[in-house]
Amino acid sequence: MISRRTRWLNRWHAWRAARAKPAVGFTSQPEPRTIGSYARGKQMVAGNFLFAGHLVQSPARTLWEIRPPSPDFEDALQGFVWMDDLAALGDRDARARAQFWTMDWIERYGRGRGPGWVPDVAGRRLIRWINHAVLVLRGLDEPGSDAFFRSLAQQAIFVSRRWQGTSPGLPRFEALTGLIYAGLSLIGMERLIEPAVAALGRECDRQIDAAGGIPTRNPEELLEVFTLLNWAALALRESGRTPAPSHERAIEHIAPILRALRHSDGGLARFHGGGRGAEGRLDQALATSGVRGGPVDGPAMGFARLSSGRTSVIIDADKPPQGAASWNGHASTLAFEVTSGRRPLIVNCGSGLQFGEDWGKAGRATPSHSVLGLTGVSSSRMGPIEPTIHGPRARLVEVPGEVEARRIGDMDMIGVVGGHDGYQPRYGLAYVRRIELAVDGRTIAGEETLAAVSEAEQATFDRALSRETGEGVPFDIRFHLHPDVDATIDLGGTAVSMALRSGEIWVFRFDGPVELSLDPSVYLEKNRLKPRASKQVVLSGAAMDYATRIRWSLAKAQDTPIGVRDLVMDEPDAGQD
Repeated sequence: MISRRTRWLNRWHAWRAARAKPAVGFTSQPEPRTIGSYARGKQMVAGNFLFAGHLVQSPARTLWEIRPPSPDFEDALQGFVWMDDLAALGDRDARARAQFWTMDWIERYGRGRGPGWVPDVAGRRLIRWINHAVLVLRGLDEPGSDAFFRSLAQQAIFVSRRWQGTSPGLPRFEALTGLIYAGLSLIGMERLIEPAVAALGRECDRQIDAAGGIPTRNPEELLEVFTLLNWAALALRESGRTPAPSHERAIEHIAPILRALRHSDGGLARFHGGGRGAEGRLDQALATSGVRGGPVDGPAMGFARLSSGRTSVIIDADKPPQGAASWNGHASTLAFEVTSGRRPLIVNCGSGLQFGEDWGKAGRATPSHSVLGLTGVSSSRMGPIEPTIHGPRARLVEVPGEVEARRIGDMDMIGVVGGHDGYQPRYGLAYVRRIELAVDGRTIAGEETLAAVSEAEQATFDRALSRETGEGVPFDIRFHLHPDVDATIDLGGTAVSMALRSGEIWVFRFDGPVELSLDPSVYLEKNRLKPRASKQVVLSGAAMDYATRIRWSLAKAQDTPIGVRDLVMDEPDAGQD
């Protein structure tokens, strides 16, 4: 949440910085490392602006005449990340727009006014202006060039005075990385480097734990932090300087965590508000970090990973984020995802924040994840809606008090068994999930248990039964499918066949007192204008006794070969409905 005092201080220091008259020009330029999209660049040149899940088709000559439909859209405009896309396009039209929109921003907002004078947004903008200065400055006259450099230096002064006003975590890393870029690149800004390097080192100590995780437990956010740390470290080394020891340690610790959070198709697991990651971003970040080796052995930021053959399984095996780190946290404890080769199979619905408050709330609830949930109840509850800089949000409250998970396995299977007590206070039921993956990657076996063990838990369960008029405590075990999975109920309603675009066939079966159904679902992802329709396999039942156990399996059809040549091209994501 951004306070009134913080907003006032941002405005005051922006006004002061805009009146500075620093020297203009570059001393050096870090090598551009941002990745843009050629397709999105083409869209922008055509007047179609897709940011934060909103498509605005504007005939206006300038971006700054667009009325942003959401705070996230406005941040995307003001942060200039779209300049990566124009640079990826790189033709005359792209260069003309990059130049005109940048100079128009200086004319409209360069005096320290407007929504872009927020430290993390300004840091993001500094990185892009410095990275793509050649695109902007080519053919520009001397007054325009002077205005560009003067604005860069003024924004650097502003960030140097206000970076501490950002929220800890990704926003602060963005501000400090932008500050380091500016200090290394601009004439007269060298004094900003050492304080920014020291501050970035302190933030690494505060926000990145000894295992390489962050408080939000958001894999995509961890990737963004890792990317910024890489950029800052490389820029410092190119100038003959050395990053802080804690900065270098953070990079070394994060790399194996990201490798463990990566599915077999190269995308990140989608948990706690994170998506798969921008195309190519994870590969580039891991390559440029210089950190070799495989994924971490053991829990990775609270996630457990099973991988064998061409199949990966990633399970949320720890408590959800809490407190200020939980604004985007999900009630996903013990939920899992499955990917086979290049094809996601079992997924979570994802974050719906860009589609509005209702979708944002729905995407965070337990029914939007591939896990057992008591009908109408989430394993963690959300508190009241509060205003934040990114719009209305709710923190997670009443999270499970205990979440335990341990590895299991033998010569034929590797697995994880975990449990949580999120349903015990009201229902007296502990939830235990066991997931095993065959060593050839062709079979996944699962077991779901609801149990009331102690006398106190059984008494609570009996009271819950009485509230349900003796019909049992209803539950659903959900397996959300990726939209590209073609699923049909088979074998007289006792199985579900799932066909992937690669040609693989997986068959889902179950055993226990539940009913099988194939219901509608949604897949929520960035760069889409609306949720994508998909399906979910649902096992519905009711806990009548002190112990209820359901078993299920997911196996490749016998005639599916060990290796499949997956040559089907995926559809581009940019701008699709």
